[in-house]
Amino acid sequence: MNKTIITVVGKDTVGIIARVCTYLAENNINILDISQTIVQGYFNMMMIVDTNSMTKKFGDMADEMTALGEEIGVVIKCQKEEIFDSMHRI
Repeated sequence: MNKTIITVVGKDTVGIIARVCTYLAENNINILDISQTIVQGYFNMMMIVDTNSMTKKFGDMADEMTALGEEIGVVIKCQKEEIFDSMHRI
């Protein structure tokens, strides 16, 4: 399994989850876990996804997710699980 951590942060608006999940579904990316909160009008979501069935290169997917974030007014970051774990090791 190829796990990727996706974070989405920005001002809350209608349709953020729908747009992100639609992109993932269209690219055969399965959501394994998801957490979402809204604090004083700010949206924050963290997803763990499986990119094993994705046909695109990771870099292309990450660039497209960044562009999607810009389009909908949020910041979307994608990191492979092993890099995320290395960066957050105590």
